Amino acid sequence: MRSVISVVFTFVLIQQLHAQRDCGTEKNYREFPSIVARPGDINGHDRDTIPNEIITIPVVIHLLYKSGEQNISDDQVLSQIEVLNRDFRRLNTDAVNTPVAFRNAAADCRIMFCLAQVSPGGMSTKGIIRKYTNKDFFLGDDGMKFSAQGGDDAWDSKRYLNIWVCSLFGRSLGYATMPGGETDKDGVVIKYDVFGSRGVLRAPYNKGRTATHEVGHWLGLKHIWGDADCGTDDVDDTPSQKSYNYDCPSFPHVSGCSPNGNGDMFMNFMDFTSDACMNMFTNGQKMKVRSGFASGGIHNSFLNSFACDSSLATGGPLPIETIHVSMPAPGIQIFPNPVLNEVNLISVNNYLMAGKTCTLYSMEGKRLVQIQLTSEKEKIIVVALNAGVYILKIGEGADMRILKMIKL
Repeated sequence: MRSVISVVFTFVLIQQLHAQRDCGTEKNYREFPSIVARPGDINGHDRDTIPNEIITIPVVIHLLYKSGEQNISDDQVLSQIEVLNRDFRRLNTDAVNTPVAFRNAAADCRIMFCLAQVSPGGMSTKGIIRKYTNKDFFLGDDGMKFSAQGGDDAWDSKRYLNIWVCSLFGRSLGYATMPGGETDKDGVVIKYDVFGSRGVLRAPYNKGRTATHEVGHWLGLKHIWGDADCGTDDVDDTPSQKSYNYDCPSFPHVSGCSPNGNGDMFMNFMDFTSDACMNMFTNGQKMKVRSGFASGGIHNSFLNSFACDSSLATGGPLPIETIHVSMPAPGIQIFPNPVLNEVNLISVNNYLMAGKTCTLYSMEGKRLVQIQLTSEKEKIIVVALNAGVYILKIGEGADMRILKMIKL
């Protein structure tokens, strides 16, 4: 009996030492195959994307830890945001490793990410929520997404990309919800030791590409082989391949269903290769992820999110280790921002707008428009303004509120 136990233990140990990338997202997009549109924002306003617009997505990191090692540093979290921004803008230094045969297909998705600066309640935040958990590890059953299960509740998934960083059981490095899932589970889960490119990390998953891969799923991308022999990922410019690739194959890597001698696009972020081997999204993948931000798309509401701008916070910083805070100070919400034609002002937490003067200034301090507010919800037409940054001043003295507006 002892020898049998020894063999089993050795097998498990070898599996851990020679772990291969495993992604738990497949079940999610099989459960939610269709993309269901959500309202543009809480008041139903939306707009379409602008050609070549750089879309910025506010991110909140729910960092769940039991040990000191799991409580990774702010610098490690920031390194992951840096990786996402480089990979989705094709600014990654290893982009030069894309084979010549695939370089014309490689794309700058024109999507960027920021750690949220404003919480759902209007409080100032750094976008990292640290929370002690009594769980040794979490399973892939979304327990980390609920405070009642030892995790942390999601922020408004119409305005924030929720990323839970924690200890995961088994081989899976992470998983994501595909568009159309339940809002309180919407987001990405990543194992703490494969998150970022600096800090507590393990090779060969130490360059932050697990998060790039899973955020790709969250944006609507499937695995490049379609999770079937010679399957489809519904993207035209990713060549068919028989199955996933591990480690880092040599180019060309031709499989049984390769359309030509170039073989598999194993360096695509949506394959299973090692971090150092991944370096590209394609133009087709770019079109697919950006379609979710179009008018009526599942992620359209992010175009109206202001959570990356710390100047729009109406209260002090969130307390450490919790998001359950007292009501923020009275203030004003402005949306959409950036704005095309008209901007809405709405009172937050009983701030009295009626009777106050609203003045619009250029960044040079020139007064452009001045109106008297008559209610707690106002609309200002700005279609005639040139593109740029403007300042809105409402009220005077202790009741004065200053807001930044971006005109597209």
